[in-house]
Amino acid sequence: MPPINVRSWESFEKKLKEIRQAEISAGRSEDFLFRGIHDSTLPLATTLERVGLVGGRISEYYRMISRAKAQIETFTGLKWDIPTFPKLEESMRNHDTWALRVFPDQPTYSYLVYLRHHGFPSPLLDWSRSPYVAAYFAFQSKVKPRTGRVSMYMFSERPEGSKSWESGEAEIHSIGPYVTSHRRHYLQQSDYTMCVAFGNDFRFAKHDDVLARGDLKQDVLWKFNIPWVERLKVLKLLDSYGLNAFSLFGSEESLMQTLALREIELRHQT
Repeated sequence: MPPINVRSWESFEKKLKEIRQAEISAGRSEDFLFRGIHDSTLPLATTLERVGLVGGRISEYYRMISRAKAQIETFTGLKWDIPTFPKLEESMRNHDTWALRVFPDQPTYSYLVYLRHHGFPSPLLDWSRSPYVAAYFAFQSKVKPRTGRVSMYMFSERPEGSKSWESGEAEIHSIGPYVTSHRRHYLQQSDYTMCVAFGNDFRFAKHDDVLARGDLKQDVLWKFNIPWVERLKVLKLLDSYGLNAFSLFGSEESLMQTLALREIELRHQT
């Protein structure tokens, strides 16, 4: 569906409430995910896509992160009991098993989330179950986007409670919020989606390609474009809700960012 351009933060909140209430009233799912992007022209791209590896085989990516695991465990002291590469390849031969979403298993999911949070190119696209957390990431940057607008996305994977798939066709599936991870995963109410083409050769695919199909029964996306000039108003509102860099990251650096926002930008807001 086409993007929804709103004039203000208040207009966005009103429109969001209307859509959510309409979906619920129609008996559709109210299980939504949210993502904020600083520039409305940017795609819904994973970090794996950004380094040019979209379309790659899942098995090859798994081989790559398996090779890196020993070095990561040595330097961090952390351990992930993920399946061996031969075991993964064997399981991929059973298409029905993969269709039931047994990948990634919990240890592999935890490892994938760790890699995503620490800068290794990842097939995971991160979302939040809170629109306000997503709004912080949309508005945090001081740099004005080229279009003068940020974007907020709302995603519903199974609005009618079920999902179908066809062999060889790419689809998006959310993996769920329950995973052993860095504490900021829970501070940010995080969830992750992965876009995969299930067929004779399992490959990662682009989220945008699936969403472009415009299927209203599954993988439904709403995009809201909001003026960037609303930035300080939104950040001030979120800070009053207790949502800021420090509450979402919990580090000394994020504490400094929060104090700088309050003492420099918000204090002198006109």
